[in-house]
Amino acid sequence: MKKDLLKQTPVVFSSRRELLGLIGASAAASLVGDLGGPSAAAEPVRGPAQAATAGAPACVVRPEQTEGPYFVDDKLKRSDIRADPSDGSVKPGVPLHLTFRVSRVDGRACSPLGGAVVDVWQCDALGVYSGVRDFNGRFDTRGKQFLRGYQVTGADGRARFLTVYPGWYPGRTVHIHFKIRTDPAARQGHEFTSQLYFDDAVTDQVHAQAPYAGKGLRRVRNAGDGIFRNGGKQLMLRLERDAQGYAGTFDIGLQMPGSSA
Repeated sequence: MKKDLLKQTPVVFSSRRELLGLIGASAAASLVGDLGGPSAAAEPVRGPAQAATAGAPACVVRPEQTEGPYFVDDKLKRSDIRADPSDGSVKPGVPLHLTFRVSRVDGRACSPLGGAVVDVWQCDALGVYSGVRDFNGRFDTRGKQFLRGYQVTGADGRARFLTVYPGWYPGRTVHIHFKIRTDPAARQGHEFTSQLYFDDAVTDQVHAQAPYAGKGLRRVRNAGDGIFRNGGKQLMLRLERDAQGYAGTFDIGLQMPGSSA
């Protein structure tokens, strides 16, 4: 697997105006028609960082971040990742409907990237990952597969998951890992790995509830996380409240090798 996508510091469009100015008026018109927005029944939940990117178009380029020690390529294709296939148990927590909208950036235009594999993995409400033995001895969950899975983007570039709002563990702020691969089976496939982050104020509200509250107060917030400080503001997930919990759509544009500059 070649990891040659965005190895240099990617171009991050800090505002809608900056990106639209780059791609030109004709391309901007087509993007505006595809932006969408929260449904009338949804109530936006916006912290300061989320409000700044509320109108970001689908082809905004995001920074790559570390894969971390807990990725397992289980090849577990499913949309609802809350359950453990070994026993059918479902991880408790506030439901989170997570949608990725993946685009290919090609010169001055962008288009939905269909057929891309999007992997998601995260900790549960108490800060535990499945399928691994923690190097600090906190847990050994080998053989488990909760809160892991992948989906393939459709023709519209979307991949959808049902998960839970993540908990915390020592040394890190609250986050979700993701990996996008154009063709995992091919030696010449390309991949992009990064993390999603949440507004601290929203996390405080969620973590005041059970089962999160049983772990106690988290020790690291976004500003205190060394990984977050390396591009985390461009990886914030904008959330809306829905009937069960929260919903969020993450727009990301990938500069594929071979695309015209």
